[in-house]
Amino acid sequence: MTTLIEYLHRTIAVSDRLQQEIDRITRQRTVEKGQYLLRAGERCDVLRFVEQGLLRGYYIEQEKEITNWLAIDGEFATSFYSFITREASTESIEAIETTVLSEIKYADLQALYRDFPETERIGRILTENYYIKLEGRLLASHFKTAKERYEQLMDAHPILLQRAPLGYIASYLGISQETLSRIRAQY
Repeated sequence: MTTLIEYLHRTIAVSDRLQQEIDRITRQRTVEKGQYLLRAGERCDVLRFVEQGLLRGYYIEQEKEITNWLAIDGEFATSFYSFITREASTESIEAIETTVLSEIKYADLQALYRDFPETERIGRILTENYYIKLEGRLLASHFKTAKERYEQLMDAHPILLQRAPLGYIASYLGISQETLSRIRAQY
């Protein structure tokens, strides 16, 4: 289990004063498997850090669930578009496992940025990491075969293949469950 403070210490120098403020504004929460943290149409007001567990973000397209992202221990998870733009989300967020979270409200994060300039560095690093993942997924969807996308996931996040249901993994990779089963049979 990685706590939010441990993650932050690995990213920047966290002063005692900043740590106290983060402790004050951060809400610890445990959500049960199957519980929704956000439904499409709601505005996302919370940045979440997964200390332990597994979440997924998904869209509904033509009555089919499309898994957009999976977040495991030590990762941030939110509907970034909604969180940043303050508009209603087009995705839902669901707990795939019982999950322990640290949550920071939008207004509290903005106050951290204002009062502790070093937190803007965290925001920049988080945004850069999110962009890199997003572009990697976009390039993979356009230029890699289903097998190559699976291998990339296997290399980058092998734990997901053990913890996430195969249907969610297939959807995340943009392939059918049957294709995923054929690929997995080769390993």
